[in-house]
Amino acid sequence: MGSMRASASSSTPSPHPPHAGCGIVPVHLLRRIAGGGSPAAARAAQRSLEAGRELAGRREVRTARTGRGPAPGAPGTGPTGAGALPPHLQQRLAGPAAGPRAAPAPFPVADTSAVDPSASWQPDRRVHDAGGGTALPGRLVRDEGTGPTGDVAADEAFDGLGATWELYARAFARDSLDGTGLPLIASVHYGQDFQNAFWDGQQMIFGDGDGELFQEFTGAVDVIGHELTHGVVQYTAGLIYLAQPGALHESIADCFGAMVKQDVLGQDAAEADWLIGAGLFADAVQGVALRSMKAPGTAYDDPVLGKDPQPDSMAHYADLPHDAANDNGGVHINSGIPNRAFYLAATGIGGRTRDGAGQLWYDALTAPGLPRDADFATFAAATLAAATARFGEGSTQHAAVAEAWQTVGVIVDAGSAGGRRPPSTGSSPASGPLHGSGSDPDAGLDRPGGRDRVVPVEVRPDGDEACWLGELCPECGAMPEGEGARDPSVPCWRCGYVRAELGTDG
Repeated sequence: MGSMRASASSSTPSPHPPHAGCGIVPVHLLRRIAGGGSPAAARAAQRSLEAGRELAGRREVRTARTGRGPAPGAPGTGPTGAGALPPHLQQRLAGPAAGPRAAPAPFPVADTSAVDPSASWQPDRRVHDAGGGTALPGRLVRDEGTGPTGDVAADEAFDGLGATWELYARAFARDSLDGTGLPLIASVHYGQDFQNAFWDGQQMIFGDGDGELFQEFTGAVDVIGHELTHGVVQYTAGLIYLAQPGALHESIADCFGAMVKQDVLGQDAAEADWLIGAGLFADAVQGVALRSMKAPGTAYDDPVLGKDPQPDSMAHYADLPHDAANDNGGVHINSGIPNRAFYLAATGIGGRTRDGAGQLWYDALTAPGLPRDADFATFAAATLAAATARFGEGSTQHAAVAEAWQTVGVIVDAGSAGGRRPPSTGSSPASGPLHGSGSDPDAGLDRPGGRDRVVPVEVRPDGDEACWLGELCPECGAMPEGEGARDPSVPCWRCGYVRAELGTDG
């Protein structure tokens, strides 16, 4: 693929819409920089926030029009995140349960046995230069028929797209993000000092950083793998970008981003550093990476960025309001919990991560029965079912996965795979994975007032966009499913709650 520092085209419709705000740098970090960084860094953060909002809006509508599919290549869309920087960092830069569902049975296992490294599949990469502007995709500078350009960012992006494609094709028998050869489009040199990398539902977007806090975002191959994995989730489970499902969305992107980096460096699970975004920070920042999967909460502690807020277990789960000011319920924060579970499972199994825990997480992600609003316990049960299907219930792999989820407090034991709801100090029935509980709304985050609530959209059969946030079950947080599900007199499919009792239609 070459050296690397460790236009929309027709494609299979995505079964799920990508979620707004999916950059590698969370909004809360950018907001913090915008409010406490140097004048130059603050201006760059503010521009990044404004550009990110525009990109998120485009992606929300664009991906909402593409759909969701249960298997590789099937149509279907899902929420996709907020950029490489998590919202809590973007905020720092910008200024002041319901019971789990059983995993599907019988559990389908992805067939990777027939994958031949010399197979006819080939990536279709196209890298464009935005030239410091925001018009996309920009000028085409490299594709499969051309060699290196001499532009470091363009060549790193090209190599990173290829490394991610290779992981999915060779390890998981998946031809690109949609499973049917989707072209991988990227634009580099986006905006002025843009402090993020972004999957916008159709293509990758890379900023150059500001040079003071962030370096070029093409220099971290795990970031490229992370953002492209948002596209894979979009075409498979379509996890909603809110609370625990959103944190799973972010965690899964980190898991596969980490595997891309490990493949490029030729590392096994024990040799990897398990850092996401190492090398993105400029020398002035007191930190090693955006996140640590091995030790969540330890990646940085900086006067401008603040301290890494990720919890490492359910004992420290951040039960946050479900609005943009609080990272959609902490999707970039609480992802530390399943991240650590994946690290523990991978190192417990041993060998290459892609051959052990990676296979099980991929099986769980692509299982047709995984719900869009899956919480941590539901996904844990799916990974355990995958371990049983691939290796047997008494296998070392199954034991390692069970111990991983137990260690982070998501399940009590492998038999129950039931997990626990996030800690709650409130008495509202609308607590649990998709609802705030009444705990301190400012816990773990600077929470500027007056932020707009998250307004996810979907496209209904008639093509009209509509907010679905108000249609979640107020009792258990489940999304409406099935014919007549949006009728307030129809009981919730999961818990049986009837919204008409509230005297409202949601």
